[in-house]
Amino acid sequence: MTAVEKLERMRHSAAHVMAQAVQFLFPEAKFGIGPAIENGFYYDFELPRALKVEDLSVIESKMKEIINADLPFTREEVSREAAQQLFAAQQYKLEFINELPDTSVTIYRQGNFTDLCRGPHVAFTGEIKALKLTHIAGAYWRGDERRPMLQRIYGVAFDSQTELEDYLSCQAETAKRDHRRLGKELDLYSIHEEIGPGLICWHPKGALLRQIIEDLWRAEHIKRGYSIVYTPHIAKLDLWKTSGHWDFYRDYLYPPIEVEGQQYIIKPMNCLGHILIFKSHLRSYRDLPIRYAELGTVYRYERTGVLYGLARVRGFTQDDAHIFCRSDQIEEEVAGVVELAQFMMSTFGFANYEILLSTRPEKYAGAIGMWEQATASLKSVLQELELPYNLDPGEGVFYGPKIDIKLKDALGHAWQGPTIQVDFNLPKRFNVCYIGDDGLEHNVIMIHRTVLGSMERFLASLIEHYGGAFPVWLSPVQAVIIPIADRHIDYAHEIESEFKEEGIRIEVDDRSERMNLKIREAQLQKIPYMLIVGDKEKASSGVSLRLRNGDDAGLETSAQVKARIKTAIDAKS
Repeated sequence: MTAVEKLERMRHSAAHVMAQAVQFLFPEAKFGIGPAIENGFYYDFELPRALKVEDLSVIESKMKEIINADLPFTREEVSREAAQQLFAAQQYKLEFINELPDTSVTIYRQGNFTDLCRGPHVAFTGEIKALKLTHIAGAYWRGDERRPMLQRIYGVAFDSQTELEDYLSCQAETAKRDHRRLGKELDLYSIHEEIGPGLICWHPKGALLRQIIEDLWRAEHIKRGYSIVYTPHIAKLDLWKTSGHWDFYRDYLYPPIEVEGQQYIIKPMNCLGHILIFKSHLRSYRDLPIRYAELGTVYRYERTGVLYGLARVRGFTQDDAHIFCRSDQIEEEVAGVVELAQFMMSTFGFANYEILLSTRPEKYAGAIGMWEQATASLKSVLQELELPYNLDPGEGVFYGPKIDIKLKDALGHAWQGPTIQVDFNLPKRFNVCYIGDDGLEHNVIMIHRTVLGSMERFLASLIEHYGGAFPVWLSPVQAVIIPIADRHIDYAHEIESEFKEEGIRIEVDDRSERMNLKIREAQLQKIPYMLIVGDKEKASSGVSLRLRNGDDAGLETSAQVKARIKTAIDAKS
């Protein structure tokens, strides 16, 4: 048994111990399922009352009693009929029993608790090491929102107390960096029930941060031979039927709307508009590759239960592009996209990432030979660039295989980032052609790609990566001037004007509040530089400089501070 298998077995056993503890505290409890998951376990219950956070410590205390009792886990096989009698009062267990194809059923017992389970488990409860119950959530039975809502208790378990404490410490840091909390505290964005869930309103600071990213994105694309385009937010339904999206993605599309007898849908992606732009002219093999880029906002239906801040939304802006090329240009173009993706990731401070090569899914369009050729091209580029990657079988999109790059933030959490997809399918469906050197029509190859992903999710990853303390060049407010008294306000505004002329994003905090409060609030807003001005500073044409980490750099001339800030901006540090 590997260490991973041993740990998973222990976590599964911990779920059973938690269920036993809950049964002791709530004898009338109905039991759902209790699997091991990454870092821990959970169990779903129907209980006579809603659980409170305080209940977790009581349940955990009872669990430790059961663990200290070192009860054996015993496995038994019983007939279906015997199992039905044993779990006669447990409707969720009966549902599973009635669905099982076998005539015999496996159960596990520890002490006075019996559960329907295939196992395996540890031999004794005493083998369960360091654990902690973390939180309570609601969960529809079997994930079906038409079924009862159960109460799910989550826990974590590790081989040692040290590992548990390290994990909890990391989780505490994760909570501090949560983009949903920081987005509100830093006044970056909001979501309003009046508009609808999963739809983002960008506040001035968040919009400015986004603009800085988008301006860099546009400049780098133009430098690399892309043309910027814009396409409509709605299109006729027939377009999406031709593409196959209506058949393959219907569950994620918004319902059609009728206008003058025609059905339209809100666009879920930008590729079809780019195809029609390409087809608006006759193209020669000499014209290729043609690269269209668009920061295009798209809309996809996601269930309310899976929406998550900026990371999972219903309306989002893809940093999208489509490359139309010949088959002999595929590898060079894919390599160029990978290089651009690496440049963008490093520019924004993401040094670590994981590359996945996703292959043909169960539901796909096009001939297998096309899929094999496209997959081989992607694999060849990764090997040529000597980039390590893992296969992700069956996770390609319906029209082609793809390279997915997962960004790793400062805490090691993975975020979906750049993606590169080779598509032989849509060019055939839409007859997207060029005239070859033989004078005949040939289908182009399409490369769909993003180098950031979506602006919303990328901003979420950026906020958590930096904990809201963005590098100077990205900070919406790079410096704040804090006058000590009202008589220093005019001097503060003189400094402000001087810095603004140099393109520095600076503002004056001239509220009638104590200086120390203003400094503290500037630190909470993660503003990189605080320029304090009073009599001494005005007399020397300088400022007293404080940094957001609490360091006091002392008295400097305004020219020195300006140079310091501009150096940090230019270095993108």
